[in-house]
Amino acid sequence: MMMQKRIAQQIQQIKKQIIHWRRDFHQYPEAGWTEFRTASVIASVLGELGFSVKLGREVVSAESRMGVPDQESLAKARQRALEEGADPSLVEQMEDGLTGVVGIWDTGRPGPSIAFRFDIDALEIMEERSSEHLPSQQGFCSRYDGLMHACGHDGHAAIGLGLAHLIAGLPQELSGTVKLIFQPAEEGARGAKAMVDAGVVDDVDYLFAGHLGMTARTNSQVVCSVTQLFASTKMDVHLEGIPAHAAFAPHEGRNALMAAATMAVQLQGISRHGGGASRINVGMLQAGEGRNIIPSRASLKLETRGANNEVNQYMTDEAIRIIRSVAHMYGVKERIELVGQSISAPCDPELITLVQDAANAVEGVAEVLESMPFRASEDAAYLMEAVQKRGGMATYLLFGTELAAGHHHYAFDFNEETLPLAVEVYANLLVRLIGQSSHVSNNTLPVKDKS
Repeated sequence: MMMQKRIAQQIQQIKKQIIHWRRDFHQYPEAGWTEFRTASVIASVLGELGFSVKLGREVVSAESRMGVPDQESLAKARQRALEEGADPSLVEQMEDGLTGVVGIWDTGRPGPSIAFRFDIDALEIMEERSSEHLPSQQGFCSRYDGLMHACGHDGHAAIGLGLAHLIAGLPQELSGTVKLIFQPAEEGARGAKAMVDAGVVDDVDYLFAGHLGMTARTNSQVVCSVTQLFASTKMDVHLEGIPAHAAFAPHEGRNALMAAATMAVQLQGISRHGGGASRINVGMLQAGEGRNIIPSRASLKLETRGANNEVNQYMTDEAIRIIRSVAHMYGVKERIELVGQSISAPCDPELITLVQDAANAVEGVAEVLESMPFRASEDAAYLMEAVQKRGGMATYLLFGTELAAGHHHYAFDFNEETLPLAVEVYANLLVRLIGQSSHVSNNTLPVKDKS
């Protein structure tokens, strides 16, 4: 009980700082693999708190990345980050977008290895600028046109730094090792696998990840696990036809625009799979050169999703079949590029009671639910699967919050009072797992049911 009060008091002391971090990240949003400034701030804070900090190739496999921006875009993002105060020595270690950061707190005492994962990237969306939008009212709207934290990852990063501050304030009360994983490129499902392949969870016994909002839209609500963590495939399709004069010789052309438009319509007609829910979305279609030219070039950006890996693979295979068939029908060349992928992974039910206990101990929590459907994709599933394959356990939490608008909307915003609440839940989990004075001793830690 004394430890619980101490944690609550410390969080109240740093509440303003947690919100400050969130607002700072919100002002300087960076898309996947370009989070140079964000990662620099995170690494600097972790280092100041006494964490062992790893970044760049130490925590990201360059070869496993997907959907990496071109060198010109990376160079511009890097230069912008330096102009906005990023530490040049840290940015240098990130090379061409290896923007993951891992903070390690080794207590020097025996115990399990606990990891918490926080995503840090933003979306390519122009943020709302009206006076009704809180970031506009309070002066922390995105400073970059066409980039915005519209999914809460600015809050996730702030929660991670808040937890780091708590850990540093409890040097004698913990055992084992704590890893704080700050993951780039979650949007588009591009970053987690590259961190898995770099070995960041090879020694992890328990992994926790979480999200603000999603299907949890009630303030002060904590959800201990999720179902329907969809698998997903992200593809870019490039079409090459033949240009021709639209009046004089239209018969000489091969219309890439019409091929792309037909693909977009036909993809929506994929028969659904009996094994679970499925999704497909063509999010972008660009084509053509001018009004009097048979369009010779077109591109589409699309994704498939499935309630499990089998359903998503079916959707992916069907999408590729349709794309190739339509391209053949219109006589255009097609090139399909895989730019992101996530899998489905289950939450370990053995951790639910532990999370319930940790959440119920927080004074501000109004409701604790065992589980809730996620109904979206999250590449944290790669980290979860990697931990589970080696006999560890993982779960994915939701922190309920009222939203000003839905995720990936230009007016998205959440209740900042959720941030310290999430930090306290995570801190309570740590104390219950590896606290020296915890009622959970090393021989009564949660164990995976192998029956």
